Amino acid sequence: MRAVIQRVSQASCTVNGEITGKINTGFLVLLGVEEADTLEDLTWLAQKIVNMRIFNDENGLMNKSLADVDGRILLISQFTLFAQTKKGNRPSFIRAAKPAQAIPLYEKMIAELAQLSNTKIETGIFGADMKIELLNDGPVTIMMDTKDKDRH
Repeated sequence: MRAVIQRVSQASCTVNGEITGKINTGFLVLLGVEEADTLEDLTWLAQKIVNMRIFNDENGLMNKSLADVDGRILLISQFTLFAQTKKGNRPSFIRAAKPAQAIPLYEKMIAELAQLSNTKIETGIFGADMKIELLNDGPVTIMMDTKDKDRH
């Protein structure tokens, strides 16, 4: 799994003119699911996201987590995080999981993040043409890949 975590002052997702998810302070998380991903990957990533300390403390240091700032999460499915661009100019998405595998993992991630953060997770709609608006705070953008979890 790959995630792009953006610290935001606000973010929203709109599908067909209707807002499907909206937050103020928190994380906009773009989530890509790969065929090789497991529930272990999902659990590890969810815990990292919820506990990520990238909000400023009173000294201006990134030392506070979502819970510390009463933050929320807007989770957006994004298979394009697995784009392969080595050959040609048209990206290949062959490593991205097919919907039959990706949707249940995306839904499980929503549930896991909700349980860990004790808040409702705002979302987009899997596979829809989504319009994302955000005000990146900092800017702070963190990229994570579960393939890196065992590296030191």
